[in-house]
Amino acid sequence: MGVIIEQIEYFLPDQIITNDQLQTLHPQWDLQKVGEKSGVFQRHIAMANETAFDLACKAVEKVFASGDISTSDIQGIIFCTQSPDYIMPSNAFLIHKYFKMDQSVWAFDYNLACSGFVYGLAIARGMIETKLAKKILLITADTYSKHINPNDRATSVLFGDGAAANIISHKEDSGIIDIELASSGKEYNSFYIPAGGCRMPQDTTTKEINTDHSGNQTTLEDIQMNGFAVWKFISQTVPVQVNRLLQRNNLTINDIDFFGFHQASKLTLDSLFKSLGVKEDKMYMNLAHIGNTVSASIPIALKDAEDQQQLKRGDLVLLSGFGVGLSWGSLIMKY
Repeated sequence: MGVIIEQIEYFLPDQIITNDQLQTLHPQWDLQKVGEKSGVFQRHIAMANETAFDLACKAVEKVFASGDISTSDIQGIIFCTQSPDYIMPSNAFLIHKYFKMDQSVWAFDYNLACSGFVYGLAIARGMIETKLAKKILLITADTYSKHINPNDRATSVLFGDGAAANIISHKEDSGIIDIELASSGKEYNSFYIPAGGCRMPQDTTTKEINTDHSGNQTTLEDIQMNGFAVWKFISQTVPVQVNRLLQRNNLTINDIDFFGFHQASKLTLDSLFKSLGVKEDKMYMNLAHIGNTVSASIPIALKDAEDQQQLKRGDLVLLSGFGVGLSWGSLIMKY
C-alpha cells in the first residue's frame, strides 16, 4: 500500500521582524554576522493573540479553498505542535470543531518539534496501512516566539512562526518507501523549557531573569538552547541515519533528486550537505525570509520548492528532520 503527500498549503503570520529591526533594538548584537551564520534575515512572528491553532486554520482553509479536498474527504486529524492553545484538549479537536468535521473523524496531537513532520508521516502511514483512514489532515504548526525571550540572541534571531496543512493519502504503488526514526532522551536539556509543566510549575522564581556569559537573557519559562551541543549532535547522527537509510534501499546520494531537510540554520544545513556530499542543485534553503519554522519547516520547504519548480511530482526525495528530544527521523519517498 502506498502513502503520498497529496497536497501542502501553509500560512505565515503577517507580522515580519527583520534583522535591521532587531539591530535597532539590540545595538550590541552583530546582526550581520548572525545573519550570515544562521541564514535568517527576517522572520514572521505571531501577534500576541494569535496562536498555532489560528495559523493552522488559515493553512487548512487554503487546502479546502483549492476545491480538490473537502472536509467530508478527511477521516483523521493529526496535529503536531509544542505551542498548543490549551493544556487540554489537543489542538486537533479545535480543528475538528472549527471545520465542523463528522464525529467519525478521529483527532489527536503529538508533541514534537523539528522532527515532527517526518514522525507525522510515519504515524499517518501506519494509520492508512491499518485502514483507519484513506485521507488524513496532518498539521504541523508552532509559535515558538511565545516561548522565546526577546533578549536571547541565540533563539530570537533564528525562529519564525508558521503552520503547514498536509493531506496524506492512500495511493497504490507510490509514495513513502522507507522511514527511520531515532531519539536520544539523555540530551533532552540541550533544548527545552524548564518551567511551566507539572515538574516545575510557573511561579515568581521561574520569571527571574538569568544572564549568560554572552549577555543573553532568559527565564526558566523560556526556551533554553545549547546551540553548539545541538549542532554537534545533529552533525554526528543525521548523516549516519541518512546513509544507513540509503544503503538499506540500495540507493546512493546521487540517486536522490531532492533533499528536503529541516531548515534549522544555514550553518547546520551547510554542514550536513557537505558531510553527505549533496550536490548544490539538489539542496534547498528558504531560511532567509521565514527563519526556522520548527515542525512546519519541511512541508513549507517542499511547497516553496515545488512552486519554484525545483521539485516535481515523481522525484525521489529524501526528507530529514531533527531537534527537540533530541529526536531525528529521515525517509525516502516518491514525491
